[in-house]
Amino acid sequence: MQAIVLVGGEGTRLRPLTETVPKPALTLVDRPFLAHMIEWLGGHGVTEVVLACGFLPDVLSEALAGEEERAGVAIRYVVEPDRRGTAGAIRFAADELGDRLEDRFLALNGDVLTDLDLTALLGAHREHGAQATLGLHPVEDSSAYGLVRCGDGGEVLEFLEKTGERVPGEINAGMYVLERSVLDLIPPGEEVSIERDVFPRLVGDGLHGLRLDGYWMDIGTPKRYLQASWDILERRVETRVEPTAPGMLVASGAEVARGATVGPRVVLGSGCRVADGAAVRDSVLLDDCTLGEGARVSGSILSAGVEVPAGATLDGAVVGQGERVPA
Repeated sequence: MQAIVLVGGEGTRLRPLTETVPKPALTLVDRPFLAHMIEWLGGHGVTEVVLACGFLPDVLSEALAGEEERAGVAIRYVVEPDRRGTAGAIRFAADELGDRLEDRFLALNGDVLTDLDLTALLGAHREHGAQATLGLHPVEDSSAYGLVRCGDGGEVLEFLEKTGERVPGEINAGMYVLERSVLDLIPPGEEVSIERDVFPRLVGDGLHGLRLDGYWMDIGTPKRYLQASWDILERRVETRVEPTAPGMLVASGAEVARGATVGPRVVLGSGCRVADGAAVRDSVLLDDCTLGEGARVSGSILSAGVEVPAGATLDGAVVGQGERVPA
């Protein structure tokens, strides 16, 4: 089974973390974010992951070095020459694969942490003989997502992309099983949205949906990035991460002074140093960050190599690589 994963975005809502690192390569707890997705795909029988890249593809491929062996899947990179939209990116990746593309494949947005049952989605697609089957997830507030209404047999009756209304419902979870015939609806070389331009045309013509209960989180904002970190460390989502304590991960290369306070809910990357009298809680410090004596950090995300001077206080901060923290 092949999966085309869309990872071409610039992750603007996570800036400055993503100024020099594409969102899929950004460390989430102990590995690049996309590694969690690749491991999940491998667990559902995917043998080849095709990454439709745009922003800083070389940085992404470097971050994922060795992931093929760890996850047991082949990884292929295709780089869009310009913006193609969600459907256009799928068509571009499919054209790059050519005759190697299977008649049925998965397509997924690459910005979601999840453990939803892809195997069940594939089974429903086969059972209905569908052209396209959408993974759906229930939420209380669907305003920022595509809202989908299905009939009793799973056929999609209505597809509304980002209505802006704060109503409960089943949303498009950004994971699809597609027949190769769907590509005929996507003109090559153009910017096309699968949500706005393709799926509405398939309503009543082989478009199905399946509700999938479980964990699903779009990590596109700092608040969601932090929440996803705690959900991993507190085991609300199934991953291969091994916390060093409940809600905590302190890398083996990190140094914490005897008089420092770390926790609750902290990630300390390799090479981090927390000096005597410093305190950090509810925060993620990526590799090689330093907290000086008496520094206080809470509710914050620090990119690799950030130094917090002695006595400084950060609360709810997002600090990019190379930024200076005032004393």
